[in-house]
Amino acid sequence: MNAGIIAAAVVPHVPTLGLPQNTPDFQLTLVEGARAMGRALRELKPDVLVVNSAHWVCTFGWYATCQSAHQGMCVADEAPDLIPGIAYKRKGDGEFATALVEEWQARGIPGGRNDSPHYAWDYGGLVPLLYLDPDAQLPVVQIPTVILSNHAECMQAGRAVHVTAKRLGRRVAYIASTAFTHELVRGRHFKPAAEREALDSKFIALLKRGALADAVAWFPQYSKAVVAEMNGKPLAGMLGALQALEEDGVALAGEQFGGYAQSSGSGNASVMVRTR
Repeated sequence: MNAGIIAAAVVPHVPTLGLPQNTPDFQLTLVEGARAMGRALRELKPDVLVVNSAHWVCTFGWYATCQSAHQGMCVADEAPDLIPGIAYKRKGDGEFATALVEEWQARGIPGGRNDSPHYAWDYGGLVPLLYLDPDAQLPVVQIPTVILSNHAECMQAGRAVHVTAKRLGRRVAYIASTAFTHELVRGRHFKPAAEREALDSKFIALLKRGALADAVAWFPQYSKAVVAEMNGKPLAGMLGALQALEEDGVALAGEQFGGYAQSSGSGNASVMVRTR
């Protein structure tokens, strides 16, 4: 089976999804969607999941988790009442992470290894995996959102994932753990402004059609208009990964799993793009 990116997805990580007792009824569609996406994703038989979390924030450089195993306790530092501690134990892929860092560096992207035995995952890195891979069978490499990067650099970082996967013969799923629109307000029941939700719908429709060139061309305007989470950087990384895949001569198509739901003014949905 072909190596490289086999799918790229956007998956919500809102903290009320961390523990079932905290999930309001209007967000149950996000749970159902992430679970359904997980089933579809596992059927593709990826060798590793690369998770680009909007909540692992690095100021200057890109890091990849190079640990052979990930084990710890995840606490949502901004919402410890919602995620006071979720234990996790998952496999890593140090070889892939090391090769990815080397590919970033070869492209002039400042990158480094995260080898710390004390490193603890952020909730943006964990929550999607609770539904995508509930039995913790798949190796995981986590990568951050970099404050001083721009969209072009994020796309290059995403492209590097595909190149690295092909070189190592890995089948990789790229997971952008992020919201779409992200103009936050207090009160998780509040929906995004109607105009931002409409823009999200348009962007999601482009992904579902596999209209990658249109999505990339519109992305600077879209991400600014909707106040995308972390300036849209995790979404840009996903678009870069898909650009590299499409350049191999394949046609793309996407699917939305579950519905679209709010969390404190943000817009969230599970959308996966893969080859037709």
